[in-house]
Amino acid sequence: MTSRRIAGAHGVQLHAIETGNPNGRPILFIHGFSQCSLAWSRQLGSDLAETYRLVALDLRGHGRSDKPREGYADSGTWAGDIDAVIRDLGLDHPILCGWSYGPLVTLDYVRHHGEDAIGGLVFAGGVTKLGTEEAMAVLTPEFLALVPGFFSSDIEDGVRSLDSLLRLCFAQAPAAEDLYLMLGYNAWVPPWVRQALLSRPLDNDDVLAGLQKPVLIAHGDLDAVVRPVAADQHQARIAGARVAILRGAGHACFWDDAPAFNQALRSFADAL
Repeated sequence: MTSRRIAGAHGVQLHAIETGNPNGRPILFIHGFSQCSLAWSRQLGSDLAETYRLVALDLRGHGRSDKPREGYADSGTWAGDIDAVIRDLGLDHPILCGWSYGPLVTLDYVRHHGEDAIGGLVFAGGVTKLGTEEAMAVLTPEFLALVPGFFSSDIEDGVRSLDSLLRLCFAQAPAAEDLYLMLGYNAWVPPWVRQALLSRPLDNDDVLAGLQKPVLIAHGDLDAVVRPVAADQHQARIAGARVAILRGAGHACFWDDAPAFNQALRSFADAL
């Protein structure tokens, strides 16, 4: 693994980790709400690294990236961060692979920079809109009940909510050492960052309808955070999208059934 530092939009320093075949097609992994690049360890440490150039980004406000007080509401800022990573690292038509909140960021990029510089998009347990009744309808009551705790400045409340979120993400609980590592990097995200992420209204149906590059939709059939109906909605709005429903996998489908997810990602990448 190699650590990378990139100057993102407005000079915010972003952190990424890179591994794999430097001559292979790049895959840029973009984590979800309150997570970090380490969420993708079962991809970065897999045999995908023999073929592809694998890069995992810490979004602004997360992991080892800077955590400015402002800059989370503007779609163009998120788009600028992704553009900076692609340009700074010289990623040649990367696949943008986003988990949960991650597709919101990849679609920010497409909205402002188009698709010419990317090879394709992957939505893993993804959402593509926020702030409306329609957006809320694909989120489970169990997740929504935790939201106030994500914003709490009380450490115990915040950690309790994040611990519950993590347990919702998996069909089977991770090993204790993995769970506490995850809890640590979730808790490293300031509560005001989490609040800013969930406060911006977004609707990407127009972007979805105009996508020209290939799209893979991966979703666990036991997802307890984003209802699997979200995958059906995305498929209906994206012409020619491929869908992989991972049986027995939860919201973190790429973790719960890493071999199946990695094979679906490989098949998708090889077909580009």
